[in-house]
Amino acid sequence: MEKKVLEAVARDQISKSGRSTLRKTGKVPGILYAKSLKPVPFSVLENAIKPFVFTSDAHIINLKLDNQQEYDCVLKDVQFHPVTDRVIHFDLQVLVSGEKIEIEVPVTLKGTSVGVRDGGLLQQFYHKISIECLPANIPEHIELDITNLKLGDSIHAGDINIEGIDILIGAENVLVAVTHPRASSDEALDGSARTEPEVISKGKDKQTEE
Repeated sequence: MEKKVLEAVARDQISKSGRSTLRKTGKVPGILYAKSLKPVPFSVLENAIKPFVFTSDAHIINLKLDNQQEYDCVLKDVQFHPVTDRVIHFDLQVLVSGEKIEIEVPVTLKGTSVGVRDGGLLQQFYHKISIECLPANIPEHIELDITNLKLGDSIHAGDINIEGIDILIGAENVLVAVTHPRASSDEALDGSARTEPEVISKGKDKQTEE
């Protein structure tokens, strides 16, 4: 996994008013967590944290504080403004060699489904999934090859088998599926999907082609 540097400033003001003042100056407050030390409050420039939040890949963050301390960590939680979707707070967790960590990683799709070419709808139910693994095994993303998915086919969490990585959602959960455009997602998936899907692409109706 790629490692990227994030420059930060240790902060003493942890009150609500202190955090508000930071945001008014274009900065975002954050907290670093680790089992071996007390939570470390810090702040970064808003533009500096965006590449780690708005991305299709996960990264190891090399947090460099202005007090000369630095930590390898991962993004654990992000809070957004309810109206503007700006990042207003985030948490980082320190990576410890040899110690497993729970983390969410993006799910990406590879290929063009034959089912979509036959007129089906491609629906992605999970854009991120929770996994557990050692720091050295953290993937940038989980890639699903959808090339051979036909109408009615789906990929479940239980279909993922990556050495050194445990998937933390139920094996029965549908990650992506190709459904008939006239069928509801509930009917097509027999109610197995619990998340409102996003329609990724829609194939041509055969009657239209004629």
